[in-house]
Amino acid sequence: MTGWELAAICAAGLVAGAINAVVGSGSLITFPTLVALGVDPVTANVSNTIGLVPGSYTAAYGYRAELSGQRERLLRLGAASALGALIGGILLLFLDPDVFEFVVVVLIAVACVLVMTQPRLNAWVAARREEPRAHGGAALWAGVLASGIYGGYFGAAQGVLLIGLLGIFLDDGLQRVNAAKNVLALIVNGVAALLFVVVAEVDWAAVAGVALGAIAGGFLGARVGRRIPARVLRAIIVFVGLMAIIVLVYG
Repeated sequence: MTGWELAAICAAGLVAGAINAVVGSGSLITFPTLVALGVDPVTANVSNTIGLVPGSYTAAYGYRAELSGQRERLLRLGAASALGALIGGILLLFLDPDVFEFVVVVLIAVACVLVMTQPRLNAWVAARREEPRAHGGAALWAGVLASGIYGGYFGAAQGVLLIGLLGIFLDDGLQRVNAAKNVLALIVNGVAALLFVVVAEVDWAAVAGVALGAIAGGFLGARVGRRIPARVLRAIIVFVGLMAIIVLVYG
């Protein structure tokens, strides 16, 4: 890998790390970059997941103030994310890549609808809920598990899916939901990365390039994202989700 190619990967990692901190879908930047530079698609996916782990950590750390009081919630939901990531990673290694193509597009579209309608859905759910559920109940746990499977398999736009789910089932502000999303995405990427390091072929130069950029991008995205008003953040989430659909369908 040449110096210019490594620089391009670092730049893609920087943008992806920032996008992941604010919304998710950073893999839609780094994954195509790796493939365009000649990395095998499956190896690119594996290397990208490993490389984004440090950026996921810096993004979660940047939102540490918004994580206050969410420890028990994240322990519960984190177990679903970890299990889902393990299943998704195994599917990536042994399943035909075309199997999830249609499902991925549908999931992102559903997540965008959830984000757009979140305030009304929150009111509707609250009016019919006998008592508040600080952890979202079994439905949210199952949804986070499914999102973890998708994240372990490919990962692009898993943040959009998580924000849509958490925003609907949790009685909390969007910035705190985004903070929780960053932690759950970190768990998914981390578990999948551990699996891939043990059993998959990894391009370590690509990993290093993505990681270097993602670390800086995660800090930058967290600093910016925490200052974005809820309506603006919701609009950004939907926009990125729609772009993800376009890329996956036509890219």
